[in-house]
Amino acid sequence: MEKLTDVTRELMTERFGHDSIISLATVEAGIPYVRSVNAYYEDGTFYVITYGLSNKMRHISQNPTVAISGDWFTAHGEGVNLGYFGKPENTEIAGKLKIAFAAWIDNGHNNFEDVNTCILGIRLTDGILFSHGTRYDIDFSSNE
Repeated sequence: MEKLTDVTRELMTERFGHDSIISLATVEAGIPYVRSVNAYYEDGTFYVITYGLSNKMRHISQNPTVAISGDWFTAHGEGVNLGYFGKPENTEIAGKLKIAFAAWIDNGHNNFEDVNTCILGIRLTDGILFSHGTRYDIDFSSNE
């Protein structure tokens, strides 16, 4: 396994540095749960707008280890509740999410006045990326 290289960094940004649908798996009481989420990738982390009281966030609060899959990429990571979408510390990433998710962010599905509307960060630890017949085994944790 190798650390994130310029080639894999570019491939990840090209493939996921916009609104992307990924599968997110969590575990509760030994039972796996998987769901599709809209995500935006940047610098080793996927970002998801979600609800702090949802099952996925409850699962992650009990066990932050998650798995994801999407577009010829699978990975493990740590789910981190970054808190309320509108808090000052989230201004920069919230602005990027507003741009990435512009097609649907204001469709009424999200209530940005609700402090439980939060950002989930999925900090990748390791992953496998396939591109044009090449397999890349990536150690994201070595990039910190």
